[in-house]
Amino acid sequence: MDTRFKPPRELPVSDGISKIKDLEARAVLVDMEEGVVNQLLKGPLSNLFKSRQCITGISGSGNNWAHGHDVYGPQYGEAILEKIQSEAEKCESLQSFNILHSLGGGTGSGLGSYIMEALHDNYSGVLRISVPVFPSKDDDVVTSPYNSMLAVKSLVDHADCVLPIENEALCEILDKMEVRKLRSPTLYVPKPSKGKKHPSGKGFDAMNEIVANLLLHLTSSVRFDGSLNVDLNELTTNLVPFPKLHFLMSSMSPALHGPSHENAAQLPTVNQLFTDVILHKNQLVKGNPLACTYLASAFLFRGSQSNVSDLSANICHLRQRMKMVHWNPEGFKIGHCFRPPLHAPQALLCLANNTCIRNPFKRMKKRFEKLFKKRVYVHHYAEYMDLGTFALALDSLEDLIEHYGEHEGPLMLRQFA
Repeated sequence: MDTRFKPPRELPVSDGISKIKDLEARAVLVDMEEGVVNQLLKGPLSNLFKSRQCITGISGSGNNWAHGHDVYGPQYGEAILEKIQSEAEKCESLQSFNILHSLGGGTGSGLGSYIMEALHDNYSGVLRISVPVFPSKDDDVVTSPYNSMLAVKSLVDHADCVLPIENEALCEILDKMEVRKLRSPTLYVPKPSKGKKHPSGKGFDAMNEIVANLLLHLTSSVRFDGSLNVDLNELTTNLVPFPKLHFLMSSMSPALHGPSHENAAQLPTVNQLFTDVILHKNQLVKGNPLACTYLASAFLFRGSQSNVSDLSANICHLRQRMKMVHWNPEGFKIGHCFRPPLHAPQALLCLANNTCIRNPFKRMKKRFEKLFKKRVYVHHYAEYMDLGTFALALDSLEDLIEHYGEHEGPLMLRQFA
């Protein structure tokens, strides 16, 4: 990401198409199935992406981490790095690589791991920030427990900062929203029946928008002015106390913005934003940080209707509810960007290094062990990798869970609704 690349404003698809023709995304799109990339190149955002930025295959990775990592990685690795270098050379101040990938399938997990490792080797001085989507318990990819655990080892070893996303958490956020129809009919998310998953297709647009808002908010201080701008290097320095404990809980208030929120009577106050952003119901990974220990936290505010003293006062209030680790009682970082998000006068992002991040890893480990004890589908992986890789990945995951647990402490703060 180029720290000097500043789009004029954040524009929705519906009313911004004609105004973004002069912009070009600084990105490389990789998928071993060409359908999604081709759809993007023909869609309403086609002006942002060029075919020269894309690398696609035909047959996919067969939902197999080993196929993506050990076959497609060496096959496409050089071409991918060339395209990354081409984009990086356009930057005046290259600050980070942001990698968005899913861990359930074979390409996002396996080839994504290979790319992360290649960036570590070739751009060791540049931040590597991963935003991975963790598979849910109802994931329709039967091998996702294998893929996700193998990919997490690569994230532990080669990423600088990881902001996990869980589809289950996104669905719960949308289910609890009072306003379910935002900006356009395509963002309407029908609430599923009990025990049913969210439908595919249009229902995922709102889920994707939450993740997009996370990235827009995370990089807002890089792109716009503010009284306390915080760059990504500064964030990782403050939020990552130990090299491998770089998995952050993220939450936003509000999670979605739209014209339907512009009624002043419905808009949350600054105090309400701070109150809501730490609640478990607004986390993008299922967990309750208030019931566990904070190693460090950052609150990034967008909007011109508040000042640093107001933000500091709210954090002082939150400290009564947040259990900070004993060796970092002042582990709070504040950021203030003047430019508000589109369709909202103000918004707040919280990034927390919290011991409750163990919970999704424990769930991941449990799903892996349930599958692996029967050795089902293992022969598909044996075609491409040494099966000892499973043991190494499991050891890495268990070490990560244990390391976070060491900082939990004996006393638990009471839980808040």
